[in-house]
Order: sequence, then C-alpha cells, then structure tokens
Amino acid sequence: MARFLHIADIHLGFDRYDNRERTKDFFYALQDVLQRYAIAAQVDFVLIAGDLFEQRNIQPAILNQAQICFEMLREANIPVLAIEGNHDNRPYGTKSSWLRYLADWDFLILLEPGDVAAGELFYEPWNVETKRGGYIDLPCGVRVLGSYWYGATAPKAIEQIAAAIENLPPGPEHIVLMFHHGLEGQIARYAGALRYDEVLPLRNAGVDYLALGHIHKNYSVEGWIFNPGSLEANSIEESRYERGAYLVDIGAAGVQAELKRDYYQRSVVRLSCTLRGHETLEDVEQVAIAQVQRAIQSNQLNPDDAPIVELRIEGQVGFNRLDLDTRQLQQQLQALSNALIFLLKYEADSVTYASPLSDDASRSQIEQEVFVDLLTANNVYKKRAQALSRGMIDLKNLQLEGRSEQELYQFVETLLTSDSE
Repeated sequence: MARFLHIADIHLGFDRYDNRERTKDFFYALQDVLQRYAIAAQVDFVLIAGDLFEQRNIQPAILNQAQICFEMLREANIPVLAIEGNHDNRPYGTKSSWLRYLADWDFLILLEPGDVAAGELFYEPWNVETKRGGYIDLPCGVRVLGSYWYGATAPKAIEQIAAAIENLPPGPEHIVLMFHHGLEGQIARYAGALRYDEVLPLRNAGVDYLALGHIHKNYSVEGWIFNPGSLEANSIEESRYERGAYLVDIGAAGVQAELKRDYYQRSVVRLSCTLRGHETLEDVEQVAIAQVQRAIQSNQLNPDDAPIVELRIEGQVGFNRLDLDTRQLQQQLQALSNALIFLLKYEADSVTYASPLSDDASRSQIEQEVFVDLLTANNVYKKRAQALSRGMIDLKNLQLEGRSEQELYQFVETLLTSDSE
C-alpha cells in the first residue's frame, strides 16, 4: 500500500488585500500541512496539482517560502511531484517558470508531457539527469503522470492523455494523474468546466486517482476523482467552502482518501445586518457595533485570532446613504474586533417615495410633491414634510425675486426652527 498527500491551489504570494500578514498565511498553511500530513504521516510522496504560486512572476521572499517547505520534505526523503496551474504556468513562448527552477534545483519533480509536434513522445519517463519527463514510477508501487494547464482545450487534451497512457510500457499497479481543471456543477458561474463524460476516458485508460486542482472547493466523484480545494481561502466568499488536503492510501483495497482540515488557517467571520429605513445615522453606527459585539460574546468572533471580518449592511436608510462615514466606522469596527482585515460592505439604499400625481398636475404641484417625497424619505424631516415642502416652494420664489443671501438665510432658519406644520 502507498500513502500520499494531495494538495493544490496553494497560491504562495497571495496579495489581494495588500497585507503582509495575510500573504504569510498562505505560507504558514502550506508549512503546517506538510509537517502534519506529509512528514508526521510518513507519506511516500506529495502531489501539488497546480497553482503553487499566486503569480507567474514572484518576489524572492515568496520563492524562499517554497524552498523552506520543500527542504523540509527533502530532509524527510519525501519527493514532491507537481504540475503547473493557470496562475503559475510559463508564459506562452517561453521555456521556463519558477516551478521549472525548483525542479532544476531538485526541490520538486515537475511532470510535463513532451512536445509531440517537435517529435517527442507525449509521455517520457522522468530522467533524474535531465530533470525532465512526463511520468514517474515510484518504488511504492504508483505511477504518477503530469499534464499542463490546457484551458478551453482540456477535453481534447484528455483524449490525447488517455491514448498516451494506453501506449505506456507496463509499470506499477496503480496510476495517478495530476490535472488542473474543474468539473461542472461544483460552483456557480464557472465557465469551461468539464463534464464527467469528458474525463471518463482517463478512467477507462487505467487512472485510479485523478488529482485535480483549480476549483478552490473540495469535492470528489465516484471514488476516483478528487479535488482538495485551496489550502487557504482566497476571498471572503471562498471561506464558506470546505477545503483542505487529501491524505490518501491506495492499494489492493482501492482508494481511501481523507480530507484533512486541521491545520493553520486564518479565521474568517461573515456578519450581516438589515436596516428597516427608520434608523438615524447614529442608529446605523450603533447597529453595526452591536452586531460585532454580539459575535464576540457568542464566540463567533475571537479577537485573539486577529480574524478577517466582513460586515454587510443591507436594507434601507432614512437619510442620504452617503452621509455615513464608512471609513471611520470601518476603523472603529476593526479596532473593536481586532481584525487583521475588516471589510465593511455598505449596500443599503436610501428610502425613496413617489407620490401619485394626476396627468393634469401643474408644475407647482409637481414641485410640491417632489419636495414632499424627498423630505419624507429623511427621518429628521419626514414628520414636517408638508410644511417644509411649502417652505421650500416659498424659498424658491424668494430666490427668483432676487432677495439677498441674508434674507434667504433668515427665512431658512425660521422655517427649520418653526414647530408648525
């Protein structure tokens, strides 16, 4: 029986929130997973099914993170087998990438099919001297094959891979293929996903374990297709997905794959509140603060974890929605929650009113009703909307008469301080 670790979509160098500590989270997650479920679990090998890096061009510190992790495995005599994903694949027309660099320095084995158009075999065995090859036969009794990132041509590439597998010389009993692509039906709004019948030729060709990457959500299909998901959430939305690392045993009894999720991950907390339109500006601020406080009291949010927090404010507000100082409120909530990153999603709309008007309404009537609607939508003025709207008509007329600014100011001051309606 052989044991291996299957991971994908590690995205070292992730920098979406421009936060150094968040970027380090992806390194800590990889380091912890390898320590727990590769070294401590004494696996025979580790698979990386694409997207080791967030970008094709990486900073020296990010390369150093990868080298630190792979040096741990090298010292434990655990080989790393990898393929490129769409994030870290070599640019078109070039022959090198940072994964190729790591392979040339014996940090990993980069399995790539040959260039058939140039006269190469599609699958050549791994050559330890040239550090090139498309597949490798391991002493633990497993043949592992690699692939490229194929994008929209993936269905055609699968046909080519299946044909190449059937033409390989006899080897170990079990076949594992790494393939960076997703199956349809796993997440919404994902164009270009493969149908099950499009990957079925691989099983017919003898693949026992299809090690996928690309989609950041864990899923498995019919006991031979496995996608662990990303090690860390690349967005707030992804935090709701189950994801992790597969610890796999493969032998005479078949495939036994267990998803491991107990490793270093930054806590992500998603909160929301809905406004009804009667709240004042101060009320909205207090509602937001109370929502975070309740999350802390219920242990949904632990400030000691320095979590990532999202608060979504929805519904309607009875004032100009732009009057809320979201930056100041966000800073206050971040301090309260001790969040590494606090995302305030202010999606509430201002309350709107539209009084019915007859088709023969005069211009003055239309103006009057427009003012009434605007005032009624504001919590401060809605009780005096009728009186204030008449005053605004009078103010307009005074302006048209050419009254002085002082006279206009005194009129407005009297209008706003008056208790009459």
